[in-house]
Order: sequence, then C-alpha cells, then structure tokens
Amino acid sequence: MQFSEVIGQTGLKKELSQLMQENRLAHALLFLGKEGSGALPLAIAFAQHIVASSPDSHPEEKGESVASLFGEIPEPSQHTRPGTEREVLLHPDVHFSYPVVTKKSGTPTISTDYVSEWREFIKSYPYGNVYDWLQFIDAENKQGNITAAECNDIIRKLSLKSFEGGYKVLIMWMPEYLGTEGNKLLKLIEEPPEKTVFLLVAENEPQILPTILSRCQIIKVPALENAEIRQALVQRNSTDPVSAERIASVSEGNYREALQMAQHADEDWQSLLRDWLNAIMKTGSMAQVKWVDEIGKPGREKQKQFLRYFNHLLQLAVRIAVIPQAAEQYPEKDVDFANRLNRITGIEQQQALVEELDKAAYYIERNANGKILFMALTIKIYHIIHHKTVFLNE
Repeated sequence: MQFSEVIGQTGLKKELSQLMQENRLAHALLFLGKEGSGALPLAIAFAQHIVASSPDSHPEEKGESVASLFGEIPEPSQHTRPGTEREVLLHPDVHFSYPVVTKKSGTPTISTDYVSEWREFIKSYPYGNVYDWLQFIDAENKQGNITAAECNDIIRKLSLKSFEGGYKVLIMWMPEYLGTEGNKLLKLIEEPPEKTVFLLVAENEPQILPTILSRCQIIKVPALENAEIRQALVQRNSTDPVSAERIASVSEGNYREALQMAQHADEDWQSLLRDWLNAIMKTGSMAQVKWVDEIGKPGREKQKQFLRYFNHLLQLAVRIAVIPQAAEQYPEKDVDFANRLNRITGIEQQQALVEELDKAAYYIERNANGKILFMALTIKIYHIIHHKTVFLNE
C-alpha cells in the first residue's frame, strides 16, 4: 500500500517522510485516530515506506521500481513484479497483529492463523473497523482478543534476523484488545532489536495499557475533511457528486461510515425520523411499539446510520441556532428539519440527545438487542423534550 492510496492526511505523510529522512524514527509509534480516519492504511503505507527506504534493501538493484511518498509511481520496468504496490502485505519483514477469535476450542489462536483472511480484508476494506473484521472471519458474537500466545509469537518473530537485512516492522491493529498479557511485550518495545519498529494503530487511547502507551510516540491522525471524503467517494466509489456532498457532510470525517451511507443512499432516514418523533410526542405508545418493531428489522449497520443521521441533524440544529448563515452550507431538506428540531428543543436538550444517540450507537456496535435499545431510547427522548411538543409535518 502506497501513501497515494491513503485518503487525505497530507501533513502526516510529510511528517512521517521526514522522520525517515532525518533519521528520527522512534522504535514505537502509536497511530491514534478515530474510526474511518485512515490510521491503519497510513500505518501500512508507512511500513511500506520504511522497508522500501532501508539502505540494505536496494530495490533498484533488483530491478524493482519504488513509488515516491506522494504516489508518483514510476513506470514499471520489465523486471518489476506485478502488484509491487501491495507487497507490504506479503513482505517477510512486515508482521501484523490484530484481534482474533479461537478457531478450535482448547488451542491458542494467533494472528497468523488468519493471515490469508487479513490480507484479503485489507485489500477489500482498508477503512473497516473491528466489527467488519470479526464479521469477515465469521466470528459471529465472539469477542476478538490479542492473546498471550500472540505476544509470545511476536517476541519469537521479532527475535529473528531480518529477511532482507533491513528494517523489521510489526503493525499491531487495535492494541485496545490487548489485556495485561501485553506486559510481556514491554521489554521488547523498550529495548527492541536493531532496526525493529513497532507501529500500533488505535482508536481509543484510554483503553490501551498505560505501560504500552508510555513507551510509544503518539501520532494523532485527524478526522478526514468533508472535501476529502467527497472526492474519495466520487473517485473511488463512483458515487454521484450530489450524493457524495450530502454523505460527506453527515459522515463526520469517517470514510468507513461514508461508504456505508453510499451503499444505502436511497434510504429515507428523514421520514423514518419524523415518524419516530411524532410517535414519541403525539401519537402514543401503540405507534411507538410499531415503530420500534420496524427499526428492529434492519441490520446493525442501518440502525447505526439512522442514529448518525439523527445526530447530524441535531448538530446542524445547534449550528443554525448559533450561526444562522451556516444553513447555506447544507441541503435545504436537512436545514428545514433542523429548524423544526430547534422549535421543540433547546441547545441543552440537543446536547443531551446527542449523548444518548452516541451511547445507543456504542451499544449497537456491541450486539445490543435493537428493539430493547430503541424502546429505551424512545422513553429517554420523551423525557428530554416532552415539554416542547410540536407535530413534525412534511
């Protein structure tokens, strides 16, 4: 994977390149970015840059072309092997660690047991999250982990000599799934063999072992800009520009979520939301039960997208209330609904609703029962806004 395949993050690409050029590469880097920011693709591309930049590798002497940092890939020579840009996934000196589930009861499971699936997942879903990965390997409702056996395997692999004589790189995705058994790695991280680099990729800093965190240089990966997501949707996903603009404004810098929305661009979330709020505020318990029954039918991803859309409208309502001219940047349909939300809620109520929606999305991600969750959320929303009732007509 090349840096050119990573959406946006131009500043970080330059910064990482300078680390190599100025010989300031730390032995342990933590790429910290929220879901959909591209932290994993960025780390993989950096690993490619590290092994390609190794003075011992001399890829040009082997007849291979090496892509520059920002993707001006040279024309392949007659000696260049097909698929060179993706060979970091097969490189003998680049190792991967990620949450896995037990394949066979009673036997320790390590990442390499799923190496074929992992390579295919990265090629197909480079911006995917842990839920996508566990579904990809048919984990069902099993909890993924990075185990003690995995730590032992990491120690073993990194103790070996580099295959090509250059750098060895370990990319650990989601160290949040590493429990106290991760302390096995402390000495290795603090005093690694020569030319050994740890690249950790995480989303939630508080969930990482403090002993691991304290030994890493943190690279903060920001959320993507709307313009970057819009461009990526059009160019990579063939999304029409109008839909791409709307999706980008809702995705909150999360390209993974943007792709999910693009797949369901024809969903009428606003009508669904209108029916819900009307059931909560006007039509009563029978309508609420019927609505909850309907929302319980689609899959978890659709439920999350619906909550994200509601969240987007609430945040838009706040922006419009504070800065009326901000409405010019958003679709008229969304602005109209946001204005209606401002008629039934104040800013404090909207903030309370956003918190409840975030909690609901969190629990849906962790296999909560959809019907029970939405019924509880219905009751909470009623108590938050019931004193400012208005019917949300077309």
